[in-house]
Amino acid sequence: MDSQPGLTSAACIRRYPGNPVLSVQDVPYEALLVFNAGVTRYRGQYVMVFRDDYGLEPSSPYPLHTDLGLAFSRDGLAWEVQPGFCFGWHDDEILRAYDPRLTVLDGRCYMAFAADTRHGIRGGIAVTEDFAHFEVLSLSLPDNRNMVLFPERIGGRYARLERPFPVYGRGGVDRFDIWYGESPDLRFWGNQQLVLGVEDVPFANDKLGPGAPPVKTPAGWLTLFHAVDRDPRRGKNGWEDAWQKRYTAGIMLLDLEDPTRVVGMSKLPLLAPEAPYEVDGGFRNNTVFPGGMILEDNGEVKIYYGAADTVECLATADLNDLIALCASPR
Repeated sequence: MDSQPGLTSAACIRRYPGNPVLSVQDVPYEALLVFNAGVTRYRGQYVMVFRDDYGLEPSSPYPLHTDLGLAFSRDGLAWEVQPGFCFGWHDDEILRAYDPRLTVLDGRCYMAFAADTRHGIRGGIAVTEDFAHFEVLSLSLPDNRNMVLFPERIGGRYARLERPFPVYGRGGVDRFDIWYGESPDLRFWGNQQLVLGVEDVPFANDKLGPGAPPVKTPAGWLTLFHAVDRDPRRGKNGWEDAWQKRYTAGIMLLDLEDPTRVVGMSKLPLLAPEAPYEVDGGFRNNTVFPGGMILEDNGEVKIYYGAADTVECLATADLNDLIALCASPR
């Protein structure tokens, strides 16, 4: 049973009938799970950098390896995966990079990513112009990840949302919140301030984290986040013996000039696990994880999200409907 039952998606959300938009069948190299992609428009086409987990030992439910794949699309619906991994960064300290988020800023494409290292989880920022060569600009101290860049400077400084892991300071359990940081050059980050705490989200009791990079609207920065509720009574919901968490996607508006200030938030999820590919047959069922959001010229918002930590999917909604959700609780 769920400690927070009855979570459903907002009525304005439309799942793409062709979901998933990317699965292992679309990848021309070794792939076991493809999900949690960053998606943006760049130089006349849609670009997706996706997480590819691959390799499995018979005695373990967990994939052995993780790298990042690359796909392009003309319409944001049909994707062509490029041969080989596009990032694949490993060394004696960095074990794997994953969960990319893409932001176009000043004519270049920046990728925020998480990195597992031998001394903790770190959040990184890299930049590319061709997706064949990446320059890593910064890596945070452990433990931090789920970083997303804003698509323009705010008050003359680069800005990002991030999610540190203060286990000891939050009672020794998952109580992870969304924070704001800023930088003069995308290398040195500071002035961190709390944006949203777990206690502020009625449909979360475990942790929060940034979702897709924010989109600028007249009403504020339209911002997705993932929210997690945990119930110890949940049993086997995927490949593991027990998966007690449910991931939903929330939506809020941040002030345009001061993004540490939440000016509106839906009190219920924007997107909750309901579709078959979100709740059944996956690595971790009951999981939706938003990583890309694109505002089209006609007011349609494309939301790309990982489902069940197994496939990449798409949902759409009208911009005005999303803003209205943040203005008044459902």
